[in-house]
Order: sequence, then structure tokens, then C-alpha cells
Amino acid sequence: MEAQKQSMEQATQGTGVQVSQTADNRLKLDIPSDISFDTNRADIKPNFRQILDKFAEGLVDNATAQISIIGHTANTGSDAINDPLSIERAARTRDTAQNRARRRSLAAAGCSADHSANTGSHTRAGRGTALGIRHVGAAGER
Repeated sequence: MEAQKQSMEQATQGTGVQVSQTADNRLKLDIPSDISFDTNRADIKPNFRQILDKFAEGLVDNATAQISIIGHTANTGSDAINDPLSIERAARTRDTAQNRARRRSLAAAGCSADHSANTGSHTRAGRGTALGIRHVGAAGER
């Protein structure tokens, strides 16, 4: 996990992406909205696509990695707008990473700034996208 963390830190250096390892041995990437999505949009920006390419490269040879993608929205606007938008952002991120990594399934969820979606934290100002990786070895070993 440490090698993959260092690789992602190098790949995202200077982009504003925060790479961290959680207490439960997950690699977490917090991608700020200014490089991931425009306001009220779910279209992936070119800079975010480059980050997803690097992320996907690291997944190709990691068949045991469990991936979760959480899409966030700004802390303005109503849940009626933000909840569907956060789900769409997570789905588009999932689809892009899945296609590039040639993986059959990645988990995706969305949440507005008022909801945590079990991430434990939000990206900057509750916006952007979080990518989580957990490696699972034989018999569910972490």
C-alpha cells in the first residue's frame, strides 16, 4: 500500500489532490472540485481525467483492491439538486476509472455536503470526489 501511496502522491503532485492512508488501511484520494468538476456539472475535467488515468494504471495489476468512489457537491443548493449530482459525479468517475483499469466493478456513491456517505470526512468545503482503495488479500486479509 505504501508504494501505491507514494506513486499516487508523485502522480498528483501540484494538483491539490490529497493522498492519505486511513486507519483501516485504505488509500484515500481527495480530489478538489476545481480540478474535477465545474459547478452544477458532472462532466469530468481534463485535469481530473489525467489523475484518473494514473489511478487506473495502479489498479490494473491490483486485482484484490476494493475501490469505492464518493462524489461530493458544494455546500450550497438543495439536496434535491445536490444528491443526484453527487451520484452522477461518482458514477462518471467510476465509469472512467473502470474503463481505463479494465475492472468489472467499482463501487460508487454520492453525497451532498450535508451528508458523509460513510467517508468520515469531506473534501475541501464538502466538494469534489474521494477515491478509496483497500487491498484485500487471501481470505479477506487486509
